[in-house]
Amino acid sequence: MRTHPVLDGLAMTGVRLGLERIRTFLGVLEEPHLCAPAIHIAGTNGKGSTCGFVTQALVEAGYRVGTTTSPHLESLNERVAIDGVPIDDGTLTEAIEHVDRARWSWARTAGIKGTPLTYFEFMVAVAFQVFAWRQVDVMVVEVGLGGRLDATNVVQPVVTAVTSIGLDHTDVLGEDLATIAGEKAGILKRGVPVAIGPMAPAAREVIVARASSLGCPSWAPGLSMRKEIRRNGTVNLATPAGTLEGLTLGLRGAHQSSNALVALAILHHLRNQGFLVPDDAIRSGFAHAHVPGRLEQLLPGLVADGAHNPAGTTALAEWLAHRPCAGARILLFGMGEGRNAVDLVRPLLPHVDEIVTTSCAHPKAMDPMNLANLLADAFGEEAVISAGGAIEETLPEVYEEAHETVVCGSLFLAGAARSMVSDGALEGLVPGQGPKDVADDDHGDTE
Repeated sequence: MRTHPVLDGLAMTGVRLGLERIRTFLGVLEEPHLCAPAIHIAGTNGKGSTCGFVTQALVEAGYRVGTTTSPHLESLNERVAIDGVPIDDGTLTEAIEHVDRARWSWARTAGIKGTPLTYFEFMVAVAFQVFAWRQVDVMVVEVGLGGRLDATNVVQPVVTAVTSIGLDHTDVLGEDLATIAGEKAGILKRGVPVAIGPMAPAAREVIVARASSLGCPSWAPGLSMRKEIRRNGTVNLATPAGTLEGLTLGLRGAHQSSNALVALAILHHLRNQGFLVPDDAIRSGFAHAHVPGRLEQLLPGLVADGAHNPAGTTALAEWLAHRPCAGARILLFGMGEGRNAVDLVRPLLPHVDEIVTTSCAHPKAMDPMNLANLLADAFGEEAVISAGGAIEETLPEVYEEAHETVVCGSLFLAGAARSMVSDGALEGLVPGQGPKDVADDDHGDTE
């Protein structure tokens, strides 16, 4: 389902970090978050892809897996998956109504004023409730924001992971890598193994020190945890527990080898604890992993990527650099207010011929004209920049003009592009049939 009235009412509750509310409420629900062992995954980038690799490998190994990720791209169901498949509308509706009744009863009993639970807390509770109902064998839980005070940090993990550390959400998590790393390291639990992805030394040192203080076995990239991308596109991965060679990854981009390495470390930690995860299950799981909105080919000539910070757009740029384009490549770019558009776009400039700004229906989406003006002021003669309108009107025009259209800047924007494709909005259109000047229609030119 695209939306639900209860969630619509919570849409503007914003971020309220802290564990007391969600922990108390989950007690009212009889602690569904403790229904199965959990794998808890944090990180600035890569945590969703790592969840995808781990989930599919465990499914291939025969486990019933509950996975909760955020945000969703098209439907609420994406946030709650069983065996990698989003739950059906009926189950989701039942869980939403169950959690909604319980939260208001809890609020009355506890004398809570205002809205009990944020949007994110509510959906976390829904996910855990569904996992308890479905009697999953293991939960794969993606952190929403940070880690230490994130609502998911009520689980009792058997393995944790921190995939990467970058400068994102600095207004909430801190303005330097070490501080952000400290927040994400807050998911570590005493004695529980942790897998660490590639990151700057300043960040890695914080996480390793935290792991040491808690007695957590920690694996990080080095001599015993390493990756190699082969010329044929397959990947060799190694952890202290073993090596797998010639892996095919279902997710695109060289950066996915780092996420797969963290996923392999997680699976090897699980195996050390008695989970039966054969190499063949890992091979098959990694090959069949799919996460929407990550370098996703939606149609011939149309790629959507949820990159929304400089590390993400840098990874996208590296992928584009190895993809020759026979004609014009246009970046259809939109983002949320408060992000640094210049830093996001800069890595992509050498790999696109034009930038057209756009927006999706998210309340925090930046106005396309303001965004285009900002980019034009920053890059001047370096780029051809036009202001489009809402993605629903702009994407068809750009798609027909460009030989390749790349949609990025926001997971919500990638989700909007996916929805347009699934709804048939681009049906019958052919890439590269232009040229059409989007800016000369109704939206103005900011060159």
